[in-house]
Order: sequence, then structure tokens, then C-alpha cells
Amino acid sequence: MSVPEKLYEGKAKILYPTDDPEILLAYYKDDATAFNAQKRGTIVGKGQVNCTLSAALFKHLEAAGIPTHFVEQTAGDRMKVRRVRILPLEVVVRNIAAGSLCKQTGLAVGTVLKHPLVEFFYKKDELGDPLLTRDRLLLLELATAEQLQQLQTMALRIDEILKDFFHQCGITLVDFKLEFGIDGSDRLILADEISPDTCRLWDDSQSDPEARVMDKDRFRQDLGNVEGAYQKVLERVLAQTPPSAPH
Repeated sequence: MSVPEKLYEGKAKILYPTDDPEILLAYYKDDATAFNAQKRGTIVGKGQVNCTLSAALFKHLEAAGIPTHFVEQTAGDRMKVRRVRILPLEVVVRNIAAGSLCKQTGLAVGTVLKHPLVEFFYKKDELGDPLLTRDRLLLLELATAEQLQQLQTMALRIDEILKDFFHQCGITLVDFKLEFGIDGSDRLILADEISPDTCRLWDDSQSDPEARVMDKDRFRQDLGNVEGAYQKVLERVLAQTPPSAPH
């Protein structure tokens, strides 16, 4: 059986064609990168964890009225997704100050924001994925004014849904990154993944700042037990949303 030629390979996933031109197969890798791929490594089992988590969370969001590219999980580390044209933007939603927000503003890590903050970053590795103002974003024609408003509205709604869901899992959703695409019907839909690679997640049962980290910061900051943290997130999420078996 021949392996189809890959259409695209990113830092975390490979996309393959299927018999349906509108459906792609996404393979989730165990590769880990940080700091714009300056740090590289492997998180054993990450592909299966992130694929299964993303499938569960996409289904949860779909049930709440958020359109996504998810079709079905076909194996532990594979899912079928709708073909979309990805917008070259990372949409970041922040509930608690951490990461670059603290470095750029002087806010203390752990500062609870009065309102969720939505930020747009240009997906351009050679530029370091810079933070963009609304006017710069429109100048570069990365999205229309209408799409920007849609992105803002959808990101805040997704934040509400996920914050509540993770709270039920005993996890605080600190911040997270979203990517969106345009489907064949010109609809703006959620794409990419939702996982400890793309979210900052803190364990509500831990008070120690290092012990509570359940996401890729464990890899970024060399905190150890990265696989264990990812697995714990998966177990808690699946306890709230029993998965259907992959085909």
C-alpha cells in the first residue's frame, strides 16, 4: 500500500490528501519546538495525546455552535479535516498574564486580566511571528475588517466555552492560540488544533508555580515530566467527554 505524498508539513503536523479533494488527513507528530523552532525535541506520545484532545475539544465546540474543520479521528494520531485556506494569523486569547505578555508589559505572571485580551500575530517565521495592530493587519491585507470582527467574536466565544469546560476538569485556561481558515463555502471556521501545545493550562490542585504547569511550558522551561503533564490533561478531558472510538 503506497503512502500518499504529503501536501504540507509543519512543526507539529503533516497533511495528506484523501480520496475526497475537500477532506485532508492530519497526522500529529511527536516533534516539539519552542522559541520559533530554536529549541527542538521530542515529546513521546504527544501526537496521540494532542490528536485525541483536539478531537474531543473540537466536538465539544461544534456542539456549542462553533464551526471547525474537524471531521473524524481515524487513529490515535490521525484525524480527517476539511480542506481550508488558513489565514496567516495566530489569534491569541489571554485570561491570565503569562509568557510574552509579561515580558512586553511588565505584568506579573499570574495577574488575572479584568477582561480577556485578544491579540493577533502574523504567522511569519522569518519575522518572528510579530504582534500586529489592527491597522497593520489591514494594511497587509491578512484579513478583511469583517473577518477581523468575526475572529474577535469567535475567539471570545471559544474562550467562554473552553474556560468553563477546563474548569470542570480542574484546570485553569491561562491563554491559548487559535488558527482559522476559510472553507469552500467562504465560511470562517476554526482549524489547526487545541492542545497543551497551543494552550497554557494550570492544574488547580497544585499551588507551586512549576508543579501546576500542564502544557508546553514544561518543555520550554525544562521543567521535566512533559509527557506526564500532557497525559494528565488528556485523562481529565476524556473524563468529561468520553470519546467515540477512532475508525
